[in-house]
Amino acid sequence: MTFDLKKDGKRILVICLASVMMALNIKTFVNTGGLYPGGVTGLTILIQSVFESFLQITFPFTLINLLLNIVPIHIGFRFIGKKFTLYSCLMIVLTSVLTDAIPKIAVTYDILLISIFGGIINGFVTSLCLSMNATTGGTDFISIFLSEKKGVDAWNFILAFNIVIIMIAGLLFGFDKALYSIIFQYTSTQMLHMLYTRYQKQTLFIVTDHADAVCEVINRVSRHGATILNGEGSYERHKREMVYSVVSRQECKTVINAVRAADADAFVNAIRTDELSGRFYYRPNE
Repeated sequence: MTFDLKKDGKRILVICLASVMMALNIKTFVNTGGLYPGGVTGLTILIQSVFESFLQITFPFTLINLLLNIVPIHIGFRFIGKKFTLYSCLMIVLTSVLTDAIPKIAVTYDILLISIFGGIINGFVTSLCLSMNATTGGTDFISIFLSEKKGVDAWNFILAFNIVIIMIAGLLFGFDKALYSIIFQYTSTQMLHMLYTRYQKQTLFIVTDHADAVCEVINRVSRHGATILNGEGSYERHKREMVYSVVSRQECKTVINAVRAADADAFVNAIRTDELSGRFYYRPNE
């Protein structure tokens, strides 16, 4: 596990910034609106609320959040990547400490605005962490593990976990806050889906006279393979070759630029891929 001063220094700086933004979001929007966001953060807030409301005991956010993250962190170290997990630990610890340190600040008391803009900030911070090869902790570790190592669509499991949190919160503290929490989670998910594209896929159909060169650059840039199909142009009846490949949406633009460099006259059609069965290469997390 090596340390690059420029690259890792940037990652640390961005993760620290993301931690501040996440903590501020919790203390301004989430706490003011009485919301229960998804994942371990939502479970931590729910546990805090239960102890404060029914037992008059106040536990710090840091203590509960770190305890709940023990198993996900173990999964990260063992199955995902040590450096990836260490940076995620930095995010988890710093966010927890700042959440306890920052006083509660009310920007607005309009719960609909809180749900929407709080969700936007949450989704932005999560995507920011993921772009730096780290996570906000909790269910993110589990989701990545199931997606990359087991080939399982983790969305349904995470959704079920969040529904359980919301249902318990609704039964204990009223379903109005639970329903607004759904708006928060939906907004956050849409923001994350828009900004973080590692697990979204694009199918490339490339008509070219230099199929071998195109396949070579696709493999060199993305480590993905390709299939060469023989065809015929309908207008001039010239024999042409078409290269078929699937890449992640995150690297699609880079691959297309590389294809253009190999064959400036290539005709490229990129199509969104909703479902894929079979082996698909992901760059390993550090």
